[in-house]
Amino acid sequence: MSVQTKSESEPKVLLTVDFQAGRTLRYKFVSSREITLNLDATSQTSRSGRAASNTTTESLEIIMAYTPIDIDPYGLTTVKAVCESAKVTRSKGPNTDAAESLAGKTFTLAVGPTGRIEDYSELDQLLKELGEEAFRANTGRGRIKEPDMIGDVVAAQWFLWDAVSSIEKPSEGVTVGQSWTSKLSVPTPMVTRKSRDVTYTLEEIRPSEKGRLAVISGSYEIADSAPRQWPIPYSGRFQVAGTFGFYRNYQVLDLHGKGKELFNIDTGRIEQYKQQYELQLSASLLLPLAGVKPKITIKQNLTMKLLED
Repeated sequence: MSVQTKSESEPKVLLTVDFQAGRTLRYKFVSSREITLNLDATSQTSRSGRAASNTTTESLEIIMAYTPIDIDPYGLTTVKAVCESAKVTRSKGPNTDAAESLAGKTFTLAVGPTGRIEDYSELDQLLKELGEEAFRANTGRGRIKEPDMIGDVVAAQWFLWDAVSSIEKPSEGVTVGQSWTSKLSVPTPMVTRKSRDVTYTLEEIRPSEKGRLAVISGSYEIADSAPRQWPIPYSGRFQVAGTFGFYRNYQVLDLHGKGKELFNIDTGRIEQYKQQYELQLSASLLLPLAGVKPKITIKQNLTMKLLED
């Protein structure tokens, strides 16, 4: 990680995650994307006779409640997380999704004062259970995985406090104009394991009725690899159902985007964020066709908002 400081004379602020006994925080997470598949950029129709370009959408909406059950302001706080609802909507494709099985599920997280999650074990196990829900039962043709948005659950829960927990020297505080780096996941409709490099910057400290807000911006580029400790919901060999079962050899051509987060300094909690990026990939067909060179463009939006008490 690297840190850059705009001005050493700027006052520093501590960005710490705080919890209040008996107080539950409820958040709404939405992950939505527009997926454009272009089979042949040079013509309106591919050589197979199919439309050269096709656009679909999908989205996942989750409402989560977080309640501290064992608070240690100088050590680890145990937080109980309950998924109150989870709903997937698609313009085309299956009407159900394994990610919706998150609804009603509970897990705990051990969170340090910097926002770093030190124990993900229950969440990791739950993600594997969701992964099993994505497979068809008793097909007689091997394991077949339906489309799912489990990667979007990972993006929402695994990286909830990333902007503050990734500060290199949190006890020293940060100044307006200071930047630091981290990695975030890249949820996609196909089975991939991609990550994005993010550069966070404390843009300003804004007053509000509920406390001082740290306005943290983020810029995104594709990363070389994803950390090994990140969760993998599936294991073993399987086939993929749906559109992306016909493609393989996904290669990232470009990723760029930006985001903004509001963190309440005085209450020690995230109030909202918005992340947007465009991902471009190339792929090859499982059964190659002459002149068909698939290109995929994904316009991704990730939002989170603290709901009123």
